[in-house]
Amino acid sequence: MATAAALRRMALALEGTVEAPHFDRAAFKTSRIYVTLAGDGLTANLRFTPDQQALKCAVAPDAFSPVANAWGAQGWTTALLAELSDQELQSALEAAWQGSRTKQPRTPNPKRKRSGR
Repeated sequence: MATAAALRRMALALEGTVEAPHFDRAAFKTSRIYVTLAGDGLTANLRFTPDQQALKCAVAPDAFSPVANAWGAQGWTTALLAELSDQELQSALEAAWQGSRTKQPRTPNPKRKRSGR
C-alpha cells in the first residue's frame, strides 16, 4: 500500500522536481505540475496523456479513475494511494514526470480573446 510519505519521497527524488502549495493540495512540478497530493494524503491527481490514462484506468480500475471534469478529459487521473503498491506508484509518477519535462503543443482556446498587437 502506497502512502503520501512515499509519494512525496519518490516525487522529490525525480530530477528537477520541487514541491509547492496548490490550493488545498501539495503540487510536485518540474516546468509544469505533474502530480498533486490531497491534503488528507489519501489520493493524488497525476497528469497522464489520455492514452496513458486509458491504460491505467483499464488495468487498475480500483486504483485509477479520470478526474470528473474537463481536467479528466486532458488526462488528469485520480489515484487511490491505498490501492497501489510502491512499485505501481513509482511507475505512475515516472510517467507523469516524463510528460512534465517535454514541451507539448497547447490547444488554442477559442474563448480566449487575443490582443491586437
